[in-house]
Amino acid sequence: MARDLSPTVRRRRLAGELRRFRETANLTIDEVGEKLECSASKISRIETGHVGVTPRDVRDMLELYGIEEDKREALVQLAREARQKGWWHAYTEVFTGSFVGLESEAASLHTHQALLVPGLLQTEDYTRAVIRAIRPDVADTEIDKRVRGRLARQRLLTDPNPPEYWAVIDEAVLHRLVGGPAVTRAQLLRLAEAAALPHVTLQVVPFTAGAHAGMEAPFLILGFPEQADPDVVYVENTTSGVYLEQPSDVRRYTLMFDHLRAAALKPDDTVALIRRAADRLIRTPGESERSGA
Repeated sequence: MARDLSPTVRRRRLAGELRRFRETANLTIDEVGEKLECSASKISRIETGHVGVTPRDVRDMLELYGIEEDKREALVQLAREARQKGWWHAYTEVFTGSFVGLESEAASLHTHQALLVPGLLQTEDYTRAVIRAIRPDVADTEIDKRVRGRLARQRLLTDPNPPEYWAVIDEAVLHRLVGGPAVTRAQLLRLAEAAALPHVTLQVVPFTAGAHAGMEAPFLILGFPEQADPDVVYVENTTSGVYLEQPSDVRRYTLMFDHLRAAALKPDDTVALIRRAADRLIRTPGESERSGA
């Protein structure tokens, strides 16, 4: 059972195809803009996926490039699909850019975090505490929106056809109190539960590993099921993120992730470490004394 098609991925695929057909036709962006009586910047934004494109514009561009009718109609249909709205449009004030649209159709998600639990694995209380700490000037209503948006994203891991999710986190994540001992302990137990899912792999890079390949910045490698949709790397920074699509960049981060996996504890040892960290924190009233219950 396939997940809902992502219009973001469709737009990215369409942009790549239009760029490839233009280059095959030996036309520059300026020449296309002149022939179609539009600005060259519009063509450039279409080819980079920064703006949507109407089916009519796609048909005109493909006719200019000399594309056969059957291929032309297939891409016009792709343009129609790319203009649909995904579920995340209900959270337009929370999600900016194309990240969630890409994430929603990825076949694999490989992520590294050195400071926080990855968003898809966070509990509601942990998420709320993190957002409140990062954005102390934001109103409670805005925090609520962001929390609801992150919880909506997490449905991806319980989808009937979920992505293969592999997270490598630094041991520091286990020891940082976020929202207090009870919230942190509940979060650690959630990590242990998530690690038991067949499509989730969780590893911790222990302090004893010393300096490692993921110390510069958190990142996520998104892999897609269709060959027409090349992998992309998302690198987080303080206020936004950078998308890297060049094959050389993807290879570099893939190698970094491989080094992190090699430096990290094995999945079973990771879960054992997480449970020990949870056991050092207070238990909430009524919770079983058995570790991990």
